[in-house]
Parts: sequence; structure tokens; C-alpha cells
Amino acid sequence: MNDDVRNIVLGLIAAGISAALGWLARTYLWRRRLRRKQAFFGLPGNSECLLVVNRDAGGDGAVHRYDVFALLELSALIKDCAAHAQIVSHDTAHQGFGERTEFCVGGPGSNRRMAAHLQSLLPGVKINTGPEPGPDRAAFQIGSERYRLEPGVSEHVLLARLTGGQDARPVFLFCGQRAITNQAASRYLMRNYEKLQRKHRGGSFVLLLKVVNSQAYGPDVVELVGDVTRTAQAPLPAAPRTSHRAAS
Repeated sequence: MNDDVRNIVLGLIAAGISAALGWLARTYLWRRRLRRKQAFFGLPGNSECLLVVNRDAGGDGAVHRYDVFALLELSALIKDCAAHAQIVSHDTAHQGFGERTEFCVGGPGSNRRMAAHLQSLLPGVKINTGPEPGPDRAAFQIGSERYRLEPGVSEHVLLARLTGGQDARPVFLFCGQRAITNQAASRYLMRNYEKLQRKHRGGSFVLLLKVVNSQAYGPDVVELVGDVTRTAQAPLPAAPRTSHRAAS
């Protein structure tokens, strides 16, 4: 074997080793990222979770199309984590939380399960579910602040990850003033879960989001109003201090 042939063989061997090491490194990083994703969402491989479906307030047991879109996006997430989803209606989910991860979609007016979670887990949140028209219809009260609904212009949604203990599986809440805000919250979670994981380290959080100009941009333009975890988990004051149309 002359020098040229030997150099070619050695080059091929080095290229093969480099390719194998690169593949192993990419596989390791992919698996580590998957494990972190599974840990944040409480979805280890082959585990089961709940998708709690609400109903359209204007339909007979129907689900609003934007809520369907949110559920489809969450289903893709669950599949990516190699987990399995059980879809249950909001009025048949008679079980506690912590044993299985839960994704609960819809406001308390269309989702009894959401209403129960707000009452027991987020006492500092009150949502006007009355049918009477007026400026406070569907308004959020969080602590002493009130956030009104401006349909198609400025709409709010609560995105929460709540846990009952270190070993308990989380429950995720997508509680919006309109169905399109629930989809906006699910997209926000998909895009920002890594940042949220680093910040909250697997703990509970409650975020107030604002969906801007949904009549033109749909669920895509979302602003973070603030982290309201402490306020939402504290008892609600007797009366709100301020009232405003949208968060500044």
C-alpha cells in the first residue's frame, strides 16, 4: 500500500469516526432536550394525560373551532413526548389532579373543570361569567386589578402551570376571555416552554397574556402582561382598586 492509498483510507476512517461522533452527539442532545420537555410537561414516555374539553357557550355541546385548534396543537405536543392523551368532557372529569398531567382549555363559563381549578387553586382570580352585556362582561379580576375585554382588539388569557407537590404531575390551564385566546396561549406555551422551564425550574406559575388585534392577526400576536402567580394564589381582596380597558 503506497502513501496515497494509505492517506485515502485513513481519511475515510477519520471521516467515518467524525460522522459517528457527530451522530452520537446530536442523538444525546436530542434525547436530553426530549427528557427536559417531558419533565416540564409531566409527560414521560408511554404515560397518559388528560385533555379536558370545554363547550362553545353558544352551541349545544359543541366545541369552538379555536379551542379545537388549541387541542390539536396540544395533541401534537403530547405525541412528541411519546405520551398518550385521553380526551374528556369538562363535566365528566370527576377526578383529582396530580396523578396525570392535565391540559384544561376554556374559561369557567364553558368549562366546569376550569371553574373548580380557579376556585381551589387560584382564589385570587375572579372572572365575570354573567350573560349581561356591559363593559365588565368576561372581565378578569386578578387581585386588585381588573382587565376588560375588547373583542378583536385587546383580549386576555391566563396561562398557568400548577403542581400539588414535588412528585405530582402538573395541570396546565388555558383560561381566556374568548376561544381564540386559548389557542394563543397554547401557541405561546409551545414557543416559550424552554424559557419558562429555565425560569420556573419545574414549579408553578400563572401568566397573564394579552392577545393584540386578533381580528387582524388571529392568535399570533401575544404580549406578556406579567407574572401574576403570587397574586392569583392569594385570597381575593374585597374590591378592585383600579379598572382599565387593557394592561399597560
